[in-house]
Amino acid sequence: MPKLKLPAPPLPPGFPKPAPKRPGVPQQKPLEVAAEAGISVVDWVDERTSLSGGARWMMFRKVPKGTNWFYTLGSATMFAFISQAVTGVFLAMYYRPDAAGGAYESMRHINDNVFLGEFVHGMHKWGSSVMVILIFLHMARTFFFGAYKYPRELNWIIGVVLLILTMAMSFTGYLLPFDQRSYWATVVGVNINGTGPLVGPYLSDFLRAGPEFGATTLSRFYAIHMMLLPGIIGALIGAHLYLVAKLGTTAPPWQKLPEAYDTPEEERA
Repeated sequence: MPKLKLPAPPLPPGFPKPAPKRPGVPQQKPLEVAAEAGISVVDWVDERTSLSGGARWMMFRKVPKGTNWFYTLGSATMFAFISQAVTGVFLAMYYRPDAAGGAYESMRHINDNVFLGEFVHGMHKWGSSVMVILIFLHMARTFFFGAYKYPRELNWIIGVVLLILTMAMSFTGYLLPFDQRSYWATVVGVNINGTGPLVGPYLSDFLRAGPEFGATTLSRFYAIHMMLLPGIIGALIGAHLYLVAKLGTTAPPWQKLPEAYDTPEEERA
């Protein structure tokens, strides 16, 4: 008995044919097609997350007249932190917090054998100094421009805490190569911390992970430097940026202010 061959299901009208081009519209170039595809993807994500409102609130805001390059020091500090985080992740892929020689040998391996290892290590090493310099300049600009006054006192306090945490990041990261210079410099720094009133001895014991320097001291510094401090700094940077967007930025002290200047809304207008 011959097998019956069923006909193929009908295709929807216009399925095998592309959409007709509108008359008078030139053919799009590949870059234009890619740009439209990117816009479509962004629209698709925004329709499901509604992130565009928050992005517009954060980015598109009024700034006072007279704003100059001094106001970019905060952004430069944030990008320095991002650079430190990215290069630190790549270094952590090869670093071993082993006080019995593994830490020093891993750093030597990064600099001598890993592709672009010396470059990434140099970016991280000198980037820490750049970040410290930038955050000091940013704090100085905030102080001399009077940006710490009402209603921005909380943002100033967060900035001071970020300054302290940045110094702690530099201090804990200095020991990680675990050579003679970093070891004895850290010994001196921890002993100086131990001379502080009340909490000084407890702070030294916490940093040493015991009464004396040992193998666990390096692991303690690595955990603080790699996990604890970056998380706290990232959260405080988020709060700092939120307050900057909410309260606005102050006008330079030499800028002539309008009359009845007494609220942040008038300042941003």
